[in-house]
Amino acid sequence: MAGHETHYILPRPEFDTPVKMLIVVAPYYKDIADNLIAGAKAEIEAAGGTWDIAEVPGALEVPTAIAMADRHSNFDGYVALGCVIRGETTHYDTVCNDSSRAIQLMGLQGLCIGNGILTVENRRQAEVRANPEDQNKGGGAAAAALHLIALSRKWGGQKKDVGFKPPSETILLAGDNDGSHTA
Repeated sequence: MAGHETHYILPRPEFDTPVKMLIVVAPYYKDIADNLIAGAKAEIEAAGGTWDIAEVPGALEVPTAIAMADRHSNFDGYVALGCVIRGETTHYDTVCNDSSRAIQLMGLQGLCIGNGILTVENRRQAEVRANPEDQNKGGGAAAAALHLIALSRKWGGQKKDVGFKPPSETILLAGDNDGSHTA
């Protein structure tokens, strides 16, 4: 039974300068969202960080709001919060998969995001997972973002080329040896 298992939790990261985080929440199920927010705020504050909150209509809008905030503001990291409870249609699968995929893609691009969007079968599962005194998934999502911020700050000065080389570098052309060797 998952409720009786013990899990290793990384020690809370420490920061030389405080972190500034944005909690993006879809309060579709307001009581559940409020518990997720309480857990996230407590974890951020325990690490000496500050937070702001942005509300969006639903889980599909959470990644969009994070992408907008990343373009237009200066947050160190993000906490994605919300809840999707399975209904009678396949809309549940679309919302769960698309919101998770978008968050993961932004993370792969370097954003420090903790995903606390609950995807559950029923309200009781959501209540247990959102409760800061029980599974505290809001706090867990904030902790994940904090750990990613710590890694980002640790490795921030190291740059390695990935993918295509910048156009300013010399590019050698394949072909005859009697012509130009650069583009």
